[in-house]
Amino acid sequence: MAGKKFSSQAAVLETGPESTGGRFPENLENALRPQRLEDFVGQAALKDNLAIYIEAAKKRKEALDHCLLYAPPGLGKTTLAHILAREMGVNIRVTSGPILTKLGDLAGILTTLEEGDILFIDEVHRLNHAIEEALYPVMEDFTFYIHTGGAQAGAIGSAQLKLSIPKFTLAAATTRAGLLTGPLRDRFGIIGHLNFYEVAEMGRIVMRSAGILQMAVEEGAARLIAARSRQTPRVANRILRRVRDYASVLNEGRVTPSLVDEALRRMEIDEAGLDPMDRRFLLSIIQSYDGGPVGIETLAATLQEESDTIADIYEPYLIQAGFLSRTSKGRIATDRAYEHFKLIRKPGKKAEPTLI
Repeated sequence: MAGKKFSSQAAVLETGPESTGGRFPENLENALRPQRLEDFVGQAALKDNLAIYIEAAKKRKEALDHCLLYAPPGLGKTTLAHILAREMGVNIRVTSGPILTKLGDLAGILTTLEEGDILFIDEVHRLNHAIEEALYPVMEDFTFYIHTGGAQAGAIGSAQLKLSIPKFTLAAATTRAGLLTGPLRDRFGIIGHLNFYEVAEMGRIVMRSAGILQMAVEEGAARLIAARSRQTPRVANRILRRVRDYASVLNEGRVTPSLVDEALRRMEIDEAGLDPMDRRFLLSIIQSYDGGPVGIETLAATLQEESDTIADIYEPYLIQAGFLSRTSKGRIATDRAYEHFKLIRKPGKKAEPTLI
């Protein structure tokens, strides 16, 4: 199956980066992704469990059980899905919830699957109701039902065809596990959560990526990037690529702590890893709403951002880092947020515990 190519509007087949023969990689995003479970930094408990599940499935010569991965953006859900395919020695077909709008889209993908293949659906919480219900018998019995006759199911003149699907693995990723329906969530035999990374782990990720990018990075410079990367590998790799630009232009390619500090200053990333949007978000709560509580829809209107963008992109790290509390009454800036901006909370206002 290696080298096979498949593409459609709803899915694309990927078999992993091909060897570059020592040349500089053309697709940096894919080149920076770990290719094997042993190369994946962090998430030790999840990796150990996945290694057991993979080895057990291979010993039984079965497809891996359906797998759901949930975490904030950039922590490695897509990378792990590709690693599962490589470790199992199968192809992976990639699509996303918003793309699968019609049953024909799903049928087109399912009919191309081979025994043991992995179908990866990103943003699975955004599947429409019809697609989700059609997946239930596919996940349980590997059977896809097709209604023909140009009428709705059960109507006069309609017919139902039953299509057998090779046993495959549905790997799905979401940033909003709470939005998944119970029937869909319960059909996943493997459920894994990815946590934010420790600074030491981030440093290892930076050094690994620097090696792939053929960069000479001093250890102190790597630590500096790691400390300001929001505990998120995707952010670290993005910063590293921009630091490479600054080093190439300003410092003959050498990446030193002073060069990194200058690059981050120009990119407006502060010592806590907050970017301009993070600061604007927190300062809006502090200055416009006396530190909160304030509802997310009100904040979205103030910031002119979608509420889903705020909840998925900005809030997880700010909560993790202790700058924000999410309560039943709304969002509240914590004491750490006030200290970061060197501001004083008004008398009588107190941060409430984060709602779990």
